Amino acid sequence: MNKVVISVLGPDRPGIIAAVTRVLFEKDCNIENVSQTIVQSEFSGIFIVVIPDAETIEKLRQSLHEELSPLSLHVFVKKLDPAGSTQSLSSCEQFIITTRGPDAKGLVARITEIMARYGVNVTNLQAIFKGGNDPDSNIMIYEVDIPCDIDQQALYKDLRDKAEELSLNINIQHRNIFKAINRI
Repeated sequence: MNKVVISVLGPDRPGIIAAVTRVLFEKDCNIENVSQTIVQSEFSGIFIVVIPDAETIEKLRQSLHEELSPLSLHVFVKKLDPAGSTQSLSSCEQFIITTRGPDAKGLVARITEIMARYGVNVTNLQAIFKGGNDPDSNIMIYEVDIPCDIDQQALYKDLRDKAEELSLNINIQHRNIFKAINRI
């Protein structure tokens, strides 16, 4: 059995996941992970799938293309690199970093540049920009893995300094605290 990554992108409409998963079922594939979202009016889905030995990546890609191209969806299929799944990251803790403030070009780039400098891995990012100066209209939520062996206080200071420079309110919370506070 081989693992593949399937990416699907295109205009959102009902039935996309049904179409993708029907092809995978018919090809005797097993879905291990799925992440999908709608960004404005665009569908984006990533599937980690185990395909049977008798199935080739190209035949699977062709079947998905035939099913999804009439829906104006684009499909990319690639073999999952088993070495890529075992990252050499040191011990990490999960944090949620949120920023709110006026919209400006480069906000994500300027915040994530600091994270990258400290070896912080962004595992999920939600950014909603409605423009203007209303701080509640422009929100970024970063789920991150922060290495335990870095100077976390220096990271926090650099993030807070950059947020202040960009007129952003920033909040950095351990994931467990964030979940406890935001539990409904």
